[in-house]
Amino acid sequence: MRRGILPIFLIIAMIIATIPNSMAQPEPSLGNWELGIEYPGEDESNPFIVSEAGMASITMFVDNQGLLSVKVAFEYDFPFEAEVMGAPEDATIEPGNNDSFTIMVRGIDVYQIDAGKKESFSITANLEERNGMPVFIPESQEKIGDLEIPEIFMLNVEITDPVGPMNSGTDTILKVTVTNDGNSRDKVRELEVTDDCPLMTTDSGLDALLTRNIEKGASTTADLKVTASESHPQRNCRVEVTVASDGADGSQLSTDFTRITVEQTPTNTQDPDDPEDPEDPVEVVTSNLPAPGIIVIISSLIGALFLNTERRQ
Repeated sequence: MRRGILPIFLIIAMIIATIPNSMAQPEPSLGNWELGIEYPGEDESNPFIVSEAGMASITMFVDNQGLLSVKVAFEYDFPFEAEVMGAPEDATIEPGNNDSFTIMVRGIDVYQIDAGKKESFSITANLEERNGMPVFIPESQEKIGDLEIPEIFMLNVEITDPVGPMNSGTDTILKVTVTNDGNSRDKVRELEVTDDCPLMTTDSGLDALLTRNIEKGASTTADLKVTASESHPQRNCRVEVTVASDGADGSQLSTDFTRITVEQTPTNTQDPDDPEDPEDPVEVVTSNLPAPGIIVIISSLIGALFLNTERRQ
């Protein structure tokens, strides 16, 4: 009995010893394939950064290490109401091939979406055929990634045109408005005011803009006082304001200008409708003789009538 049991134990031991080796061996397959995405930095946790033009490029691939060709159909789901360009509907990958496909995502309104916002996208591949024959057991693979909205700093300056000309020796006020058209909070980092009239000066009223934070889509306004000296000649002067974005480290600039007409102060001139100076004395000549009465006037007329009758006779 003992001699019969010993061979049985040996056989069982040999079977147990071969179990790990058989588990480690990959099971042969006729249709091994894999869907993948080329992530930034080869790290799937890294997002795809959308450009300021609202675009992003994504490369996907299908790796077929099986013995038969495979045909897969693709489905896409992208956030931010993006359009997908150049994306294949399906593809056939031959045995041993790794085929890549680059798709373009566009139409994302990055100026209306908060900076740094992330949303996931997905690409799905559904197996339809093996070696040209429809598959009976469906297979699908899905890969996901993230799209991230970039920070965009965009300040725009606008000067309100003056209501009319100004006289030399006077001043006028220009309203200057700065609007944040980017997608993140910003402020004015630097500003510059210039003009092309040497006898014109501007004050520091716009310095208030340097202290104000401007939220996305908001505006702020300051007054610029412009003064023309008394000896300023008649001239059309250009006043220009340039602001630099703080968020963009001063590299994003915006400029606007307006023109101010300076006229010489009018002098006192005689009104053509009233040529006489009202302050000049008016000389009036009077007489102390009594005015002739009505009887004297009538007698004179009758006498003249008689004289005329006698001459005719």
